[in-house]
Amino acid sequence: MVRIYYKEGRLIKRETDVRELGKLENPLWIDLQSPSQEEEEWVETKCDIDFQTPQEIVEIESSARFFEQHDTINANSNFLQINSNGYQTYPVSFILRGSVLFTYRRGDSKTFADTVKKMKVSPDTFQTGVDFMLMLLETRIEADADSLEAISRDISSISKDLIREQKARQEVLIRISSLQEITMMLRETSIDKQRVLSGILRSQYFPEDRKEHLRIILKDISSLLEYTTFNFERLEYLQNTFMGLINLEQSQVIKIFTVVTIIFMPPTLIAGIFGMNFVSLPTSGWSWGFWASLLLMVLSSFVVLWFFRKKKWI
Repeated sequence: MVRIYYKEGRLIKRETDVRELGKLENPLWIDLQSPSQEEEEWVETKCDIDFQTPQEIVEIESSARFFEQHDTINANSNFLQINSNGYQTYPVSFILRGSVLFTYRRGDSKTFADTVKKMKVSPDTFQTGVDFMLMLLETRIEADADSLEAISRDISSISKDLIREQKARQEVLIRISSLQEITMMLRETSIDKQRVLSGILRSQYFPEDRKEHLRIILKDISSLLEYTTFNFERLEYLQNTFMGLINLEQSQVIKIFTVVTIIFMPPTLIAGIFGMNFVSLPTSGWSWGFWASLLLMVLSSFVVLWFFRKKKWI
């Protein structure tokens, strides 16, 4: 699907028929979402541009993430989205030629939908394709910030649960690991945007009057990176707390087994002595010897238990 946003007076309108592209006088943003080969070739022919292949878009080299070609800025960045499988990244390709922005992506994205909503509320804000590009980046960063705040709330919830229950549960460790993975993905995408935008900021083809806005976005990304570092530290602290609780539980179990073993050592010794088959064994002919030995074994256990409690070992 191809969406063409163009200026008509003070209004910004949308056209979905790619064949109308050559007839529009003032296109600002051409958004290609999972386009067909015919639509892609039509846009390339009419606008005299070349889109990168999906393999080239996902390349991690700096030369592939950002480069300039004649009077055109090409930038590729990874966006984060939430779907039925959790958090996933997807690549977005930006091509800025003059006042027209081209975006190429696979699948739907809430970031793009939110940007269109902002455009409908305040169309005067969008004068060129650069404004659309900046708004897309701002919207994505706002969404990332919301995700980090949600993670921070989850961390606080887990911390309170651990303090209240004082018990290590497997699902808690799974939640901590999941939050670490999401935070890592947010950090990776933020660093990716920071690297790409730093390249755009140095470009001679990017409007000078918009570079200050770009610097503000870079500062916001730096704040996000600091926030992710803070969340990482909290998650690491929670993980250490969780492991500490496990060690305490294991120590308690070992302590119980140790106490039980020691308590039963004297009775075992007494039973072993009275179980010796020697004719000259004292009390061997005593009619109350069996009950006396049982009483002695019970008393020995209680004496050891009393001694442990007095020493506050249990």
